Amino acid sequence: MAYPDKVLGEDEEVVRHLHPHWTTIFWPIVLFLVLVGGTSFGAALVPAGDQQATWRLVVVAVALVLGVFLVAAPLLRWRTTHYVITTHRLLYRVGILARSGRDIGLSRITDVSYRQTLWERVIRSGTVSIETAGEGGPTVFSSIPDSDGVQQLLNQLVEEDADRRAQEAAGHLGGFRWDGQQPTQQF
Repeated sequence: MAYPDKVLGEDEEVVRHLHPHWTTIFWPIVLFLVLVGGTSFGAALVPAGDQQATWRLVVVAVALVLGVFLVAAPLLRWRTTHYVITTHRLLYRVGILARSGRDIGLSRITDVSYRQTLWERVIRSGTVSIETAGEGGPTVFSSIPDSDGVQQLLNQLVEEDADRRAQEAAGHLGGFRWDGQQPTQQF
């Protein structure tokens, strides 16, 4: 699913759109399978009689409530968490009913690093830390798929953004032209 164009600037393009790594939904899916099996087994154990339908309904209702909190909520949280890297900024959006987000301009990023455990190296996941100018500490995103690739991509985009801004600034400073030689002013 492409990220909505309404939040992007005129000359801004999405370079990479990520959700947290699939391992964040592994246990909710396993729990769903256990819940389905347990519910089936529990419904089959209900003794025959006048109250059998009522007790089976209670078993299914309990399973549904557990399913909403232990399975559906984590899956929706995973699906509604977005890490979007564009040509101008990094966007972070999270939330199901209440939403929150953060935009970090590439020009404000001073350092990008990543950290992986041995297991995260095997599954190609990790934690990305972003240092920005004028902030108290790093912004840390965990469970990022291909964290080393994301770190390299962000570093490359930060450099390209700095070059683009330098060219725009040179264009606004009287038409200086940089073509590998001495700058010349055009009149």
